[in-house]
Amino acid sequence: MPEITNPLWLLALVGLAAYLLGAIPFGVVIARVMGLGDLRQIGSGNIGATNVMRTGNKLAGVLTFVLDAGKGALAALLAWWAFGADAGQIAALMAFLGHLYPVYLGFKGGKGVATFIGTALVLAWPVGVAICAIWALVFKLSRYSSLSALVAAGFSPLLAFVLGYGQMLGLFALLAAMIFWKHRENIARLQAGTEGRFQKKQKP
Repeated sequence: MPEITNPLWLLALVGLAAYLLGAIPFGVVIARVMGLGDLRQIGSGNIGATNVMRTGNKLAGVLTFVLDAGKGALAALLAWWAFGADAGQIAALMAFLGHLYPVYLGFKGGKGVATFIGTALVLAWPVGVAICAIWALVFKLSRYSSLSALVAAGFSPLLAFVLGYGQMLGLFALLAAMIFWKHRENIARLQAGTEGRFQKKQKP
């Protein structure tokens, strides 16, 4: 963890602002704006990009991913720039929690993968790039979005240590643990062999 250099009241305000930003349910907003219906009543009911993709609208899915990643990145970047490393990590954590437990939706949110990636790319870009590469490789081999996220998140603390971001090891370990918790039902389905795959499109 970084040295705490800011007063606790300031870190609390930074955390609150980051939480409120992270809690914006972009998937729900985009689905409504694009006439896709209530995302919470579609597919898994999750508010993240993977479930938006299940509507068949790729643009909506991509926009959701970018905005969910962007809100975590923006919160962490602004806090780091304005107040330093301790504020940046607090903002990253709270924006992530905002996505998982958004006050605007009765604290029922997403699983945090896009927001996790966004914060990683801003706080430790080599770690973020490695996470993306691992996700892409596992997805290519397995076609399981959940497994890809779990493997990438699971490696993130080790990546932080190996790539010279040891001061963020604790943050990555905490975010990874929460991703595993939010994916506990996916883990059970993976173990049972009932988890849904993304199917490759057949060439005409």
